[in-house]
Amino acid sequence: MKEAVIKRKTNETDIECKLKLDGEGKYDISTGIGFFDHMLEGFAKHGFFDLSLSVKGDLIVDGHHSVEDAGIVLGTAIKEALEDKKGIKRYGKSLLPMDDSLCLCAIDLCGRPYLVYDCELTTEKVGYLDTELVREFFYAVSYSAGMNLHIKMLYGQNNHHMIEAMFKAFAKALDEAVSPEPRSKEVLSTKGTL
Repeated sequence: MKEAVIKRKTNETDIECKLKLDGEGKYDISTGIGFFDHMLEGFAKHGFFDLSLSVKGDLIVDGHHSVEDAGIVLGTAIKEALEDKKGIKRYGKSLLPMDDSLCLCAIDLCGRPYLVYDCELTTEKVGYLDTELVREFFYAVSYSAGMNLHIKMLYGQNNHHMIEAMFKAFAKALDEAVSPEPRSKEVLSTKGTL
C-alpha cells in the first residue's frame, strides 16, 4: 500500500507523520510555521500523497530544528513506504512553472543519498520561514530517504513563487518515481537491489 507511520521525539522536536504515497492528495499539516505548512500542503496535493504531519518544535529558538526534523521524518516515511522498491519506476522528473519562476527537479530512488540544490533566494524570510531552511529541508529528505535529489531553479524573481515551484516540482518528480512500472515487478537495477 506504500504507507508509513513515523514518530520522532527529541529535546527539540516532537513529530508524528503518516504518509500514503499512492493517495489522493489529502493533507493535515501543522508545523507552527505557516508558509512551511503551505508548501507541504502543495507537496501533498500535487503529488497525490496523503500526508498527516504534526510538528511541535522549539520555535522560540528558531525554525531550524522543526524544518530539518520534518525533512528527516518525511524522508524516513518515504523510505519505509517504498519497502524493497520492487515494481516502481525509480526515476522521476519535473519541469514546473510557477508564475515568474521555472524549476527543474529530478529524483533517483537508488538508496544513495545526494542533494544538488541550485537556487539563490534573495530574501531572508518568506512569511515566518527562513529561506535558508529550504535547502536544509531537502537535504534532510534526500539523506533520510536515500535518494538522489537534484533541484535547479532555472529562473525566477519572487521568492514565494520560487520556493513553491521547488516543492511542487519535487512532488511531481516523486510521484513519477514511486509510480508502478507495469513492465516490471522487480527492482529496476542490474544489481537486483536498491
